[in-house]
Amino acid sequence: MKVIKIGGGCLKDGPAARKIIELIAKRGEGDIFVLSAFYGVTDILIAGIQKAMENEDTIPTVITQLKTLHNTIIKSLIDDVNKRKQLSKDLSRIFQELERYYYGVSFTREATPRMKDMVATYGERISAVILSKSLSSMGKQSCYLLPEDAGIVTDGKFMDASAIMSKTSKNLMAALDSIMTPQKIVFIPGFYGVSESGDITTFGRGGSDYSAAVVAASINAEVLEIWKDTQGFMTADPDNIPHCKLIPELTYEEAAELSYTGAGILHPRTVEPVKKAGIPIAIKNTYNPDARGSLITKNAQTAKKIIKSVSYTTDISVLKIYASGIGARFGILSQIIENMTSSGINIKSVVTSQTCISLLLSRKDIEKGHQSIKKIKPTAFEKSSIVTDVALVSIVGEGLQNNRGVAAKCFTAVSDANVNIEMISSGTSNAALYFLVHEDKLDTTINALHDIFFD
Repeated sequence: MKVIKIGGGCLKDGPAARKIIELIAKRGEGDIFVLSAFYGVTDILIAGIQKAMENEDTIPTVITQLKTLHNTIIKSLIDDVNKRKQLSKDLSRIFQELERYYYGVSFTREATPRMKDMVATYGERISAVILSKSLSSMGKQSCYLLPEDAGIVTDGKFMDASAIMSKTSKNLMAALDSIMTPQKIVFIPGFYGVSESGDITTFGRGGSDYSAAVVAASINAEVLEIWKDTQGFMTADPDNIPHCKLIPELTYEEAAELSYTGAGILHPRTVEPVKKAGIPIAIKNTYNPDARGSLITKNAQTAKKIIKSVSYTTDISVLKIYASGIGARFGILSQIIENMTSSGINIKSVVTSQTCISLLLSRKDIEKGHQSIKKIKPTAFEKSSIVTDVALVSIVGEGLQNNRGVAAKCFTAVSDANVNIEMISSGTSNAALYFLVHEDKLDTTINALHDIFFD
């Protein structure tokens, strides 16, 4: 049995969804499909929360926008007019529930993490209903199973939950045992689960990949397939290097590192559950489903030149905290990290010296992070500053740290391209080396590295 994840990029409009449905009908019998919301729906849902807090008169407009978007897709998926009308009627109950939540937010003028998580899951719920009913209209045996009914149990952390695998596996196996047949196609909404106290909790934006990995590991699937509108992992971003090549095999660690630095193929947490279970991940292109794609396994073949890809992210900034002997003074780093955590800020990485602690944060968090450390009393540092015009570049390949000359080759290529390296992080992973460059030198850096390692 396969678990197959379909993302919003493959469900961007009616024709795209129709292509996916036809592919599922042809290849999906006896498999489980974990779904994202249709493209753009989660953004509408979350924006609707803010609109509801500001003015309840906006709520009907948001609901109408969502209904129109989904009804347009339904027209592309179901040819029978009567079946379309029945599906729209079935969805009306879901939209009524959502509308009540919005009015609740408007009345209280407060959007708690619990409420945000609840509202944000409606996109996945709706896509599961629509795709299931569409397949049924084609004569296929199909149903959907909500995470609360499937028993996907989480640790209860709103907006960034993790699955409790032992309980989820027991629940999910029991739920599927009663409905699964060799002909049945089962849809499960991704992105969320339910805490032991019964709260809906999401896995964070992009968390449907993680949901699919949780389902695959829980039922010991033969493979987790990720259906994308791209070939798979590449030696670089095609937007930067049009002639980049497909990476046919990666290890779990290589895939995780590339996901962290912006490859955009997988959510960074996807690898966790399947790695422990030893389940391979196959990236498949929906426009060419028989193509090789990328396969992620424990024992993937090592590249001849060690490096498999050059990756980057511009969603990075640096918060620098200065003080004499700061790297050796007891408790300062702990105090800073606790402060960041209580402010809801994720720290991507920490680089320290004796005079400066550098925190790598998302750009959206840098100002908030800077203000939060100023509230630490008594002040444990002399001054602080932020750097925002940088990009984080990585070279990724299993065994990188154990092969002499790879780092030297990397930095020589960057230096020869007349690029100055701002900061280096090495040794934390056997599969990646990270460094910062000025953002205006990013294209030059990526081209220089791809030339030296792949051309």
